[in-house]
Amino acid sequence: MQLYNWAKAKSILKNDGVIVAPTDTLYGILAKAESKSAIERIYKVKGRDENKPFIVLINKLSDLEKLNIKLNNYQKEFLDKFWPGKVSVILPCLDNKFKYLHRGSKSIAVRMIRPRNRNLFDLIKSVGPLVAPSANPQGEEPAYTVWEAMRYFKGSIDLYLCGGTRKSKPSTLVSYLKSKPIVMRQGEVKIKKD
Repeated sequence: MQLYNWAKAKSILKNDGVIVAPTDTLYGILAKAESKSAIERIYKVKGRDENKPFIVLINKLSDLEKLNIKLNNYQKEFLDKFWPGKVSVILPCLDNKFKYLHRGSKSIAVRMIRPRNRNLFDLIKSVGPLVAPSANPQGEEPAYTVWEAMRYFKGSIDLYLCGGTRKSKPSTLVSYLKSKPIVMRQGEVKIKKD
């Protein structure tokens, strides 16, 4: 079992595979955001509502261009204040090319990872933006260890990576689709609601 092989994870993800790995919050099921087949596979494995989009992890602002997300000055100012960090921001994505990601909502939740999450940061640098829903079937408790994730998904995942116990509050979720940000979920980072 190769529980620490991040180099193999890069290869799997580049070839449209699916892995379980520690993120900055919990264990996630990761796939290349540009791989429609891998994303559909995660929906099936998780038993997830097909209308619920996944959060996408990036490691630099220019990754938003790969998702055809264009920011206005107010959004940039907000992101400069909270990124990188445990804040996921729902941003407009009007491009139908990414309908498999935004599931018709015309928006994608994105979070920028800190460089201190070195393995994950390097994975994104090598592969590009990654979808990263929590490693649990819909309606079940999140997996806090790689072993719990293995119990949930067994052989339906291409590679499992171990990062100890990950038990953190989820990311704070903010919608920034209109003229100002709206806090949808308070998580690790506290943001004042207007």
